[in-house]
Amino acid sequence: MSRKTHSRAHHARPTRRQPLAALVQQAVSAHSKGRLGQAEELCRSVLRRQPANLPAGQMLGIIALQTSRLEEALVLMRRTAELHPDHAQAHANLATALVYLGKPEQALPHFERALELDPRLAGVLANQGNALRALNRHGQAAESFRRLLEVAPEFDFAHGSRFSCLRECCDWREFETQREHTLAALESGARVDRPFPFLSVSDSAQHQLHCARIYAAHSASAPGAPLWHGERYRHDRMRVAYVSADFRDHVMSYMMAPIYEQHDAQRFHTIGVSLGMDDDSDIVLRGKRALGEFINVGKLTDQQAAELLRTLEVDIAVDLTGYTQGCRPGIFARRPAPVQLNFLGFPGTLGVPYIDYIVADEFVIPEGLEGSYSEKVVRLPECFQPNDERRSAQEEAPTPARHSVGLPESALVLCCFSNSHKLNPALFDLWMRLLRRAPGCVLWLLAEQPAVREHLLAEAAARGVSTERLVFAPRVPYAEHLARLKLADLCLDTLPFNAGATAGDALWAGVPILTCAGEAFAARMAGSLLRAAGLPELITSDPVQYEQRALELACDAQALAALRSTLTANRRSAPLFDSARYCRHLEAAYLQMSARVASGEPPASFAVAALRSAAGPVNR
Repeated sequence: MSRKTHSRAHHARPTRRQPLAALVQQAVSAHSKGRLGQAEELCRSVLRRQPANLPAGQMLGIIALQTSRLEEALVLMRRTAELHPDHAQAHANLATALVYLGKPEQALPHFERALELDPRLAGVLANQGNALRALNRHGQAAESFRRLLEVAPEFDFAHGSRFSCLRECCDWREFETQREHTLAALESGARVDRPFPFLSVSDSAQHQLHCARIYAAHSASAPGAPLWHGERYRHDRMRVAYVSADFRDHVMSYMMAPIYEQHDAQRFHTIGVSLGMDDDSDIVLRGKRALGEFINVGKLTDQQAAELLRTLEVDIAVDLTGYTQGCRPGIFARRPAPVQLNFLGFPGTLGVPYIDYIVADEFVIPEGLEGSYSEKVVRLPECFQPNDERRSAQEEAPTPARHSVGLPESALVLCCFSNSHKLNPALFDLWMRLLRRAPGCVLWLLAEQPAVREHLLAEAAARGVSTERLVFAPRVPYAEHLARLKLADLCLDTLPFNAGATAGDALWAGVPILTCAGEAFAARMAGSLLRAAGLPELITSDPVQYEQRALELACDAQALAALRSTLTANRRSAPLFDSARYCRHLEAAYLQMSARVASGEPPASFAVAALRSAAGPVNR
């Protein structure tokens, strides 16, 4: 639904002589034309005369949602549902308001009641599925999307949503069928999948570009004239706005905190722009202390948020969210800044004309693949991903004993702590062959949900591997996570969606990670980190080589020990762990982007030159 606000002025006021049905029809017409203020006044006029009028009550609640008055919307929709307990859409609207307010658990009974009253409400089934996903009930969400597909087989992104939910709980019974359907539908231009879950479906850079463009045309098209019209700002310091839905205890905060801290405050004024519910976790407070300014636009419409960035005369607006949870592409679609940048949050192209650049390096986007990205490519000299050299401050937690986390005392521990949606049958086949050929190994996996454990144990047994060879780890606080990682001997990467921050954590903990590099950005992330950590020999180029190298290392404790020694030696000297150096390179990129604007040149791909030494600023 649209989130625009509109004035209420310059329209005729309703009179009491008009029939209620006529007033409601006028409200419907005004609402359809985007005149929300007029529609709201007409609805209130109807409700003053007939407080239980259903269409007026519903529309008033919807308008409150559209204008970001969420608490008011909840009150209005709850009242409508109480007055009309047997009306399906009234319960559906109340559930939607609860979801908007971050209360999906409370929304579920109202979704259920709406579907009891009308099982064929496609939008309700879709919203129910999304609410269940937010609660990590992926199996139940998949069932909601299955019912949706029965009711409305062509419903936007329903196939991809169901496939994604099945992958989240490692239910692979339909994997190949669903994957083939997704790729075929994508080729036909259908709205079959969203860009982020699609990263786990295909490593084709062209497929990902196509998926992003289809999604963007549906959800993030540019709304009219841009807010920035080519003006040249003359600031003493460059104004860089970091726009993120993840100013919370989240991986993005851990990666970005060192960048905020390392920025040259004499040359750059940094602005944190939170799109949602920022928290006061230690890592967020660390970031806020380093930022020059912090604002929350969670309650503003896209238009209002974009106008605020324009008023602040932001030179570079950095999208740290992309197409991940909580994204607001409509803000960037309004072009509030001269330079707009896709950085870090979404490891792929956004497929839109209003994002100028994507931050990469020569490995994650190799020469010749620029045409598969809608953005111009900015290649940093060593690695696309920042890594916090202050992780040592997180290492207060002692390394646990093996038995305390369920690991055998003497086994060699192969580890993959990537999210479950990155796993797939072909990869698991390879891992199980590895366990059969290296009987002294166990596989340590992240599995927070019981369904993930149940499905993976069944998959292992079907491949002739004893379930005792799989060990499952829950999510734990970050310091504990870094501490327990040291118990692993070798991390195994995933394909087509590589580890990013997870790989950085492993390398910081001194654990080698073996990767298989694919084609697109997300399929090459771990390889970039390994190059910057000084271990390029752990990058393989196809599954056969990956399996052979994994077996060699699993059977050679001396070789693994040598790799760990290399990592330990490199941790204080390799570019991967030098956040100050990384920030100087990023600042150099910002300066070059802005220089093109100042000279009237359009965006163009370029590479940032590496600093001559690890210490010192760029051109200070």
